[in-house]
Amino acid sequence: MTRRPKHRVTAERLGVRAEAGDWCTIDRIPQPPAEVLAAAGDPRLRPARMPPLGMVGAALGAPFIPLVMFFELLAKGEEAFMRFLDPKVEKDRLRAKRRDEKARREVIVAQQGLDKVFDGDWHGQAGQFLLRWYTHSTHHQRLLLATPQGIVLAAPPQRVSVGREKHLQVVARIPAAEAHLYDPFLGEFETRMLLIRFQDGSWLRVETEEPRSELHMHALRQSAPCR
Repeated sequence: MTRRPKHRVTAERLGVRAEAGDWCTIDRIPQPPAEVLAAAGDPRLRPARMPPLGMVGAALGAPFIPLVMFFELLAKGEEAFMRFLDPKVEKDRLRAKRRDEKARREVIVAQQGLDKVFDGDWHGQAGQFLLRWYTHSTHHQRLLLATPQGIVLAAPPQRVSVGREKHLQVVARIPAAEAHLYDPFLGEFETRMLLIRFQDGSWLRVETEEPRSELHMHALRQSAPCR
């Protein structure tokens, strides 16, 4: 019997039947025009600061950071050494492939404006939803769940430093008729970027915790043409 992904077990505790899920974050929300901010009720545009307990935990964990960095460097060094052992032709091929992929990613990002957190229209569905992002929860992360009914976002109501799953609540629901998940690279690259694309064409960019997460796979399955 296969083991169920942890996110789906968490979703079941929330009473949500999820087909895919992952933790995600968004970039810094830009300052909206004054009239847009006033019309929205002057919502919060930043996550809450880390609680004092979290700051203490960070301070206690600081001595272990060099050790973690050492093991990360060790792993990267091993990977670099293995690449060094590759034949020159193979190294040149991989180097050219990485350059080509980077160039294609940059073209797609530039064409679609994906360097921004949303499409830029504050009056669109994505802009209006973004204005309420930290009103729903002051936590800096969201557990994004894809369900047959649409998209569900869960988070602790207030920012926490530890035990995010323990404090989870559903903070927002977006019906399938209003929005869907979309991989702007169509699975070509291993990326954390994912879009919540709304019915009016506006979009909101999120960064998943895992590269090419099960949410990306779900989005690709949903957008695949029927045969």
